[in-house]
Amino acid sequence: MSNGILVEPNRSNRFSLVVRNLPSLTFVLPLLAGTILANPAAPPAHTTGCTSPSSPEATAVKVTAARDGDLTRFFVENNEYSEITMTLDMSVVNLKGSVEFPYTATFPARKVTEAFTLSPVECGAKWEYTYTNYYKLGSNCAQHDDDCLYELPYGPGSKFKVTQGYNGKFSHTGSNQYAIDWQMPEGTLVRAARAGVVVRVKDDSEKGGPSMDFDRFNNYILIRHSDGTLGHYCHLQKRGCLVSAGQTVSAGEFIAHSGNTGFSSGAHLHFCVFKTKDGRTRLSLPVKFKTSEDRGVTLLSGHAYRAPEMQSASARLSASNTGTGPVIR
Repeated sequence: MSNGILVEPNRSNRFSLVVRNLPSLTFVLPLLAGTILANPAAPPAHTTGCTSPSSPEATAVKVTAARDGDLTRFFVENNEYSEITMTLDMSVVNLKGSVEFPYTATFPARKVTEAFTLSPVECGAKWEYTYTNYYKLGSNCAQHDDDCLYELPYGPGSKFKVTQGYNGKFSHTGSNQYAIDWQMPEGTLVRAARAGVVVRVKDDSEKGGPSMDFDRFNNYILIRHSDGTLGHYCHLQKRGCLVSAGQTVSAGEFIAHSGNTGFSSGAHLHFCVFKTKDGRTRLSLPVKFKTSEDRGVTLLSGHAYRAPEMQSASARLSASNTGTGPVIR
């Protein structure tokens, strides 16, 4: 079983800038976690934060401000392989924004996008601002394709039991309301339930246990689907991921080996589809699966489901090249 796993930590930046009677000029300021500037021409007084600036998660998304005459322009640089949804809250003195705050918006992958501007209410007078932002992977504009039927994420002919389904009392509430857990031996080959682009991969952990203390050790793969929703595969084996960020995968393609990492009381695979609501929350989505017995099935806790003998052309090709995972009859 598993808990309400986060796709990634909430990212927050807090930035303060005080300007007094400066002439018009253009400058660019990276808005770093905990950075406070008393003078825009001076280096940061100090930098704080729980995430190392050298880690990929710390540098994948950046917010910068550029002074352009009386305007201060804010830009979001998103180097992730999916959209991000960011919520920004701004406290201002003698400034007005081009948007209302708090402001939530989705920013495209692999691009720099202008988010909003600030301009003085009274020209020539002192102005200042303080802001905080949070972001999560995914788009709040995503609309799930309810006609899409998902593959069971294991080999053709294999059969695994659902130990916790939708609305599971142990942990499938809130952002994991519509998650599915399959009891599954460690090392079982996991297949993509739906085609998409791999957004994030983590498989450096070997720790797992039945409490939230282990949540940060969860190994996972995150895949963006064509409708903007995200598929989350969790508790994977250490060094068990077979794909990398930016890679396109087909439904039925091998992507990982199952494991028992993170908040997990036993070897299993956790899968959830979701969309992002704002910079701090996400919405779990119910999906239906193809089984050997039926199409369009809502999986139920306590039932075992067999994958069709042949899921897709890509699955047949993968099976012929790599072999299939364990089959439970």
